[in-house]
This record gives sequence, C-alpha cells and structure tokens, in this order.
Amino acid sequence: MHFDHIGIATSDAAGLAALFEELFDAPVAHEETFDGMTVVFLELEDGYFELLEPHEGGAISRYLEKNGPGIHHIALETDDIEGALETAHDAGVDLIDEKPRPGAWGHDVAFLHPKSTGGVLVEFVSH
Repeated sequence: MHFDHIGIATSDAAGLAALFEELFDAPVAHEETFDGMTVVFLELEDGYFELLEPHEGGAISRYLEKNGPGIHHIALETDDIEGALETAHDAGVDLIDEKPRPGAWGHDVAFLHPKSTGGVLVEFVSH
C-alpha cells in the first residue's frame, strides 16, 4: 500500500482548489460531480488532495455541519482491496464497507470505521 490522497471537506471546492493550486503548485487533475457533491482532485508529486463539496445532504454535508471544514479521510492505494479489507477485519477493525464500492474517478473504495483506527477515517482505494 501507499498514500493516495487526503480527502478534505469544504463548502467551496473551487475557492480551495484555487488557493491550493497557488500555494502548493497543485493543479486540478480531475473534477466531477459524484454522489451529490463536487469532487476535485489536485495533483501533488506523490498523491492528491481530494476536495469534497456537498450539494445536497449526505455524509460530507453532515461532517461539515458537525466539524466544519477540514481533513475528512486519508486514503491508501492497494492492488488488493478485498485482501486489505480481510486483513483489517482479521485485525479486529470495524469495516464501514465489507465489500468495495464505486468511488470517485472510477475507483473502487472501501472505508474503515474511525473508532477502530485511532479516530482516523481510512479509505482503501484501488485504481
């Protein structure tokens, strides 16, 4: 596995993308509307910022209401997402997703519950 991206909840993806592009020389690599939100990936040399702006209710909208803008999750890329889920389950980690599901940019994703991972929402992603 290796680092893939950090997901950041925001109410202004375009504004944050412009700031991060200027500050970090991180150009937009991909943008789409997915699952009721705008998702913008900004490319870094060794991963991405994933900006998540909700347009309707949902997990990111609830996150913003409860916590305000900021880091939502950390994603690790794996070639064997089902094996990674099995390893996590065997280690006693609570799974949000027991099987991979479609994610942004056409990737398969699965999440681990933060109560089992030190308060961090962890995403496995397979390209």
